[in-house]
Amino acid sequence: MSALLVAHGLTGGNWSKVAVIDTERSADLYADLGAYNVLQLGAPFTPERYLQALDACEQAGMEVVVLDSISPCWEHLLDYHASLPGNSFSNWSKVTPRHNALVEGITRSPLHVIACARSKTEYVLADRNGKQVPEKVGMKPIQRDGIDYEFTLVFELDLKHYATATKDRTRLFMDQPPSKLTPQVGEKLLKWCQTGSVARPATAEDVQALIRQCHTMALLTELYRLLTPEQQQAHKPAFQQQKQRLLAVPFVQPTFSQTHSDHGNQPHAA
Repeated sequence: MSALLVAHGLTGGNWSKVAVIDTERSADLYADLGAYNVLQLGAPFTPERYLQALDACEQAGMEVVVLDSISPCWEHLLDYHASLPGNSFSNWSKVTPRHNALVEGITRSPLHVIACARSKTEYVLADRNGKQVPEKVGMKPIQRDGIDYEFTLVFELDLKHYATATKDRTRLFMDQPPSKLTPQVGEKLLKWCQTGSVARPATAEDVQALIRQCHTMALLTELYRLLTPEQQQAHKPAFQQQKQRLLAVPFVQPTFSQTHSDHGNQPHAA
């Protein structure tokens, strides 16, 4: 629910631009909040299926995607690694590239992506009277170690739903007392995203990524004027395609369903 409230603020209050990629079969439980979109993702929870779902959200004109959650993907990869014959250490070479591809897809997406993760109790061995005994130190996300380095902002929620920023490149929430996540948090993030100027991209890949990230005609026009004449000519088809997407009437693909306050809708399975 916290992720949905932040997403609502990130869209400026437009639930129709919010999508939940739901692996937990729980997205409809918060349907009373508003008519957001749901894409149910079933097993197998492979990185490739997550990326396909993320692409479907982009093609459907979403602005914010909530991944609830990314933990089943990591658990799938752990099971896949355990099933491989041969040397366990060298077998990670067959797992890590797939995980990295998912992380790359999330970080390079033109959409705002909010990724939720399951958590478990974390213990460490402490020395007590000469004996090693387990000691509870907090909660740990069920994901690959270091995943938090890939995100701009990381919140940890306690049992009372209060959030503490453990990583914050925006510098908006770091060192602040724990508080509940609200649409106002999303509004602050949206304002931060819209602050500053666009640097001239150096490579063709950078230009393509920035074109996809332009969610208004004003930003698209600003980016076009920033480029050299050669870049403008080379990427003219991409600009035209993004312009048509921005001017088109928003639609929702059949794989989605919009939530309703009566909790009675049944989203299509992906």
